[in-house]
Amino acid sequence: MFALNRRHAALLAAAVATVMGLTLAGPAAAKTTLRLGHGLAKGHPVDVSLDEFAKLVRERSKGDLDIKVFPAGQLGQQRELIEQMQNGALDLVHANASPLAAFEPSFGVYDMPFLFRDEDHFFKVVDGAVGDEILAASRAKAFVGLAYYDNGTRSFYANKPLPKPEDMKGLKLRVQPGPIAARMVNLLGATATPLSWGEVYTALQSGVVDGAENNVTALTLARHGEVMKVYTRDEHTRVPDVVLIATATLDRLKPEQQELVRQAARDSAKAHNARWKAELEKAEGEAVKMGVTFVDADKAAYRQVVQPMYDDLKSTPALATLADRIQAVK
Repeated sequence: MFALNRRHAALLAAAVATVMGLTLAGPAAAKTTLRLGHGLAKGHPVDVSLDEFAKLVRERSKGDLDIKVFPAGQLGQQRELIEQMQNGALDLVHANASPLAAFEPSFGVYDMPFLFRDEDHFFKVVDGAVGDEILAASRAKAFVGLAYYDNGTRSFYANKPLPKPEDMKGLKLRVQPGPIAARMVNLLGATATPLSWGEVYTALQSGVVDGAENNVTALTLARHGEVMKVYTRDEHTRVPDVVLIATATLDRLKPEQQELVRQAARDSAKAHNARWKAELEKAEGEAVKMGVTFVDADKAAYRQVVQPMYDDLKSTPALATLADRIQAVK
């Protein structure tokens, strides 16, 4: 046997600790630690909500289940986190539905512009049968959704007003990775530039892109309002975030633990949605203090320009059916 130096010994100890913390020994296993990764900063409302989710699981399981939350992209950005969850290196992930479409196309329906009539319609969908079907649709991809977190409506922001679609012409705009968001921006006359969340501030600051689209909190919590000074309220999409769990992890839990985790996720979502609504109201006031101007958009004109996307959707019957069912919800 050769002697381990300190570094090798530390690495070995860390590996053993990880295996002991993550491995579920069987139906009777207790004190199981699950790892959850997300890309938002520590203290962000989503991070607070995920900590609450972890607390609910810990309390309701009387300590048998614990969730360790890794914020701020410590374990990677959204795509990397999802891939880690698929290959068994991560148990839970918080991600937006838009990048999830690359793994399970059903999530892509939420990227369709002007899909929801209003906030009430949105919640009836995500809290109803169609929303549940989409959460379950990715089982063959090695993960399923537990709950939706509201992410507000998304609008465009740049350094000039964009009240009409023609104002978009020639701009380079950051979009989340995914074909539907890119198609929307390109139809509006701009050039879609897919970037991961961690790259956006620098891209805006350096002029790699001329603007982006997101909810109002991007101006404040991500400081985009420091470099982009006009937010145009076109409210083209309302794309929810999703709390996900690896199917391998879920299937190794006892049935009562599975239900406990699902219910804790949904309960944390209810608290998150109230917290998020308050955060949006606060963010607009803070953005104004940062020098951001808010302008209204001609939503009917925007809607008309992107209408061909619904014609395109007919080539993907499953997504077209989902969109029709969503719009039929009363």
